[in-house]
Amino acid sequence: MNAKSRKQRLVADINITPFTDVILVLLVIFMITTPLISQLNIKVNLPAAKSGESAGGPRQAQADITITREGLVYLEGKLVTKKELREQIRVLHNNNPDLGVTVRSDKFLRFQEIVNVLDLLSEFGITKLNIAATAEGE
Repeated sequence: MNAKSRKQRLVADINITPFTDVILVLLVIFMITTPLISQLNIKVNLPAAKSGESAGGPRQAQADITITREGLVYLEGKLVTKKELREQIRVLHNNNPDLGVTVRSDKFLRFQEIVNVLDLLSEFGITKLNIAATAEGE
């Protein structure tokens, strides 16, 4: 058989299965790590508590407010002014009247700063409030 007489057919198909597998694995990794990254960016010394319940269980509509030692306020990991906080809480509460809020504050923060945020939440009638703390001994 002559090499010229034999026709070879080139396979021009691209197998995307390995590519799809890699993309799905990356998607899962980003879905797991993104919430952890946003919580680790803001450093606060949480107060210790002897009692309390873990925030585990099914996650409902929840807003996370963090107040640093310097009095900076973060909503969902983004720095906001008091006016922006009021507007964003208003929008969140209008979208979901059953909104819950978790407040994370530095244990060395002036209590007045925490009271100001709690007053703002009270204006909107938000009653589902959690105060973050570490277990005593941690």
